[in-house]
Amino acid sequence: MTRAETTRAERPAGPLLLGVRHHGPGSARAVRAALDAARPQAVLVEGPPEADALLPLAADERMRPPVALLAHAVDDPGLAAFWPLAAFSPEWIAIRWALEHGVPVRFIDLPAANSLAMTQGNGEGHGDGGAEEDQGADGEEGAEGPAARAPIDPIGVLARTAGYDDPERWWEDVVEHRTRDGEAVDPRAPFVALAEAMTALREVYGDGGHPRDAVREAHMRIQLRKAGKEFGDDIAVVCGAWHVPALGARTTLTADRALLKGLPKVKAELTWVPWSHRRLARHSGYGAGIDSPGWYGHLFDAPDRPIERWMTKVAGLMRDEDRFVSSAHVIEAVRLAETLAAMRGRPLAGLGETTDAIRAVMCEGSDVPLALVQDRLIVGEALGEVPDTAPAVPLQRDLTRQQRTLRLRPEAQERELELDLRKDNDAARSRLLHRLRVLAVGWGEPAAGRASTGTFRESWRLRWEPELYVQLAEAGTWGTTVLSAATAKAGAQAASATSLAEVTALAEQCLLAGLPDALPVVMRALADRAALDSDVGRLADALPALARTLRYGDVRSTDTAALAGVAAGLAERICVGLPPACTGLDADGAAELRGRVDAVHTAIGLLTGAAPANPGPDTDTSTDTSTDADTETSTNTNADTSTNTNANADTSTHGNANADTDTDADTGTGTGTNADTDTDGLRGRWTAVLHKLAARDTVAGVIRGRATRLLLDEGRLAEDDAARLMGLALSPGTPPADAAEWIEGFVGGAGGGMLLVHDERLLGLVDAWLTGVPADRFADVLPLLRRTFSAYEAGVRRTLGELVRRGPSAGGPAATGTGAGAAAPAPGFGPGLDEARADAVEPVLRLLLGLHNDPGPDGDARSGQAGRAANVEEPLGATG
Repeated sequence: MTRAETTRAERPAGPLLLGVRHHGPGSARAVRAALDAARPQAVLVEGPPEADALLPLAADERMRPPVALLAHAVDDPGLAAFWPLAAFSPEWIAIRWALEHGVPVRFIDLPAANSLAMTQGNGEGHGDGGAEEDQGADGEEGAEGPAARAPIDPIGVLARTAGYDDPERWWEDVVEHRTRDGEAVDPRAPFVALAEAMTALREVYGDGGHPRDAVREAHMRIQLRKAGKEFGDDIAVVCGAWHVPALGARTTLTADRALLKGLPKVKAELTWVPWSHRRLARHSGYGAGIDSPGWYGHLFDAPDRPIERWMTKVAGLMRDEDRFVSSAHVIEAVRLAETLAAMRGRPLAGLGETTDAIRAVMCEGSDVPLALVQDRLIVGEALGEVPDTAPAVPLQRDLTRQQRTLRLRPEAQERELELDLRKDNDAARSRLLHRLRVLAVGWGEPAAGRASTGTFRESWRLRWEPELYVQLAEAGTWGTTVLSAATAKAGAQAASATSLAEVTALAEQCLLAGLPDALPVVMRALADRAALDSDVGRLADALPALARTLRYGDVRSTDTAALAGVAAGLAERICVGLPPACTGLDADGAAELRGRVDAVHTAIGLLTGAAPANPGPDTDTSTDTSTDADTETSTNTNADTSTNTNANADTSTHGNANADTDTDADTGTGTGTNADTDTDGLRGRWTAVLHKLAARDTVAGVIRGRATRLLLDEGRLAEDDAARLMGLALSPGTPPADAAEWIEGFVGGAGGGMLLVHDERLLGLVDAWLTGVPADRFADVLPLLRRTFSAYEAGVRRTLGELVRRGPSAGGPAATGTGAGAAAPAPGFGPGLDEARADAVEPVLRLLLGLHNDPGPDGDARSGQAGRAANVEEPLGATG
């Protein structure tokens, strides 16, 4: 008799029930050994029977696990479930064994059409693509509906019974590290022992808190009867060990059919999709997963000496990250892991021992590099592949084609992608990613890239997750290609938008995504919404998106003329309605409106296309009333410009030192160099609005302070006038809380600290006000001040502290050489240049710049006043 015939003769009657732990490499090895020994005529696997037609694809050489069966409802693609399989999953091993040996293989679990409908009835698994079908046969928590009691973990119960506090460690010792020691072992022995243990558990716990299992197991028994009639008892069943006692129980066909009667049903479609080790990990959200898929994959693939090979992998990773790890580290880590296993009474070093050894030897006791090992190796970054012949929605096929054309490979690991929109391929990549965002397929998210003032660069953060296939199936209802689907969805969103901000954001998306057919629909909706909306806050929220869209259009060669009129109209209405809207606000409302003022200021800068006009040191920005009538008439293009209250009424129109010259030469005006253009007129009107906000006492302090700061940064307000406004805001008659709000608006945010560092006069005003706050009121203003100054960088705060600590200077202006007419330093701060310290630095600076250091009469290099006099005619940077 052959070995297979002998095994069949010795095997008990009935099908060979191989109870496994899903994603367990030890179970996978045992299944392969049992199938090799039994040579069954058919293999039945736990899984949805609708996928039987997809099983031959598992033999395709282009199919690389981890992969998953994806089932989704045809009428509701968001209702979906996954059946993941890794290279070390026992079900995958059984499927591959059957295909390699020409043995029929079938799925026998409850059909996906029923399980999806039952999930829908429980209100689960809708819309997120994460409703993985129950993989709890091994006791892990599955995608079950609400149960009367919490589901049990059979592996955990067995581990506690054996005296283990960690189920994973017990499973490693009993299954993964089980060795033969040269003795012949019955391949069926581990399955028999596991079946006995599960039988005892089910006698105590019943369904274990999984009420749906009774229905699933009834369907499995029916399929077993059908297979028995076709193949006899010479069949093998690979299923979760939890189900083995139920499948071996004696029941009638009538009773099983009664359990299946009246089950809900939906029309479902199934396909193979790539999966990832990250999604197999329990902490990544897969309830039936494992903590360490990368480690288990290593145990399954390593032909021998798994610990030594694992430590070598870790050393390679560390070296790739520029950490010094030598072969001696590997040797010591292996020895330590084996020693720890012996001390803990384990048959072999497990993941816990190897991790402890890596931390101690290779990571020098630090958990920071160990986190890299956890992410890259213990969990792993493997992403499976599926052949093109697998069924897929047309949208997914179009996306796959574009990914190959644009060389944009999906990867499980998160990565940064920098795009230069001046390049055709990068521009096409950008359009594809933006179109997917319109379709709510979250493959890429915009990220903050390297600093650049241009708009031709984009930064993206990409990560491909298996749930994106569900999102693609949902998006497939809009069209068969990415372009057509995004166009259709954008038009539908424009028609259903309920706010102006939604439409403006959609218009920006359409331009970024290159959807010319959707843009007219969005523009009509935008014009209608803008005409009917009178709320200044909503208008302010809508304008920044339009401004960005107009600027991006220049880079992407997109016609944005239709948007310009809408944007200009919104800006005009904001200029009219903003000052009244800034009065009578509480603290939260004022803070919110301050953010809108910043956003509108930036947007108007984009719309006008002009950079901030910071005046040079020679520009006279003081009020000048000597301008002739012609000049006054030509510069005042808007009535509001000439009526600025209490701030600097003529600053916005007379910023040039020579106000009697022609207006076109007046580059310091608030209306720019050409007062006849709409954009310059818009900037001038916005400047007038900021002047009004800065001067009105009824406006919240945080907004008044912010308006003053914006005017100062733009060069539309003289420093003397800014100091005067600050003095008024911080005067003794102003309540401390209001003064603190003004300070928050003026020096809060980016650049506020540097403004105080470089303008000691403003810092002196703040210091004088702060020291004058009464003690009983100081606690009221402290939270605002702490919020303002805590936002500064540590170096800025330290510099400000040094300036305040320096105290009053004994020197005067004359000592600094700045002339008798120079203003005295602000109280509490230094007089200016420290000649002695400058002389000490000058020789080193000249050496660095390659300037001559001529020796003086005493033979030493001249520095200080003498050195400066000797080199006064030498241009800075001269090397000759």
